[in-house]
Amino acid sequence: MTTPVISIAYHSGYGHTAVIAEAVRSGAVEAGAEVHLIKVDEITEEQWATLDGSDAIVFGSPTYMGTASGAFHVFAEATSKRWAEQTWTDKLAAGFTNSASKSGDKLHTLQFFQILAAQLGMHWINLGLLPGWNHSAGSENDLNRLGVFTGAAAQTNADQGPEAVHKADIATAEHLGRRVAETAKVFAQGRAAVAAYH
Repeated sequence: MTTPVISIAYHSGYGHTAVIAEAVRSGAVEAGAEVHLIKVDEITEEQWATLDGSDAIVFGSPTYMGTASGAFHVFAEATSKRWAEQTWTDKLAAGFTNSASKSGDKLHTLQFFQILAAQLGMHWINLGLLPGWNHSAGSENDLNRLGVFTGAAAQTNADQGPEAVHKADIATAEHLGRRVAETAKVFAQGRAAVAAYH
């Protein structure tokens, strides 16, 4: 079976979101994928071609003022050529974000990613985890400690650097990476089976 190719297209303002991107990469590699990290504020034509050739694209950005960063929005608008040509139709998509507040309107950023993926004809992969830290026996060290279903959400204190990204949020992002890779394998096998049948 071919190795799924996953690209992580992300922006990180101060390094916190980059830690989450690396965690998604680690999980996807662990699950057998070839993974490319692409900083959208430095994207090259070669990297656009890498995105075009990927089975799945994971979007990532910090949440600033209730949405993805300005740099990510510039990238999102630049995908309009892919939208017009339907280049990314039927690719898989997923997303992650980080902000200083526990909520911080991170859901809106993830929903922005979902709508972007939908406009591009992509299939969204959710987190696939029950919420953690929501009962008396739970703790902040639970997977999905922030109780988000749409994608991987992280919270890092505003006065701390990337080294303070919570270990549970890193583990949650690794889970997302594994889930995207495993889903990409299933899709590839399904497409191969359909092609063989016809």
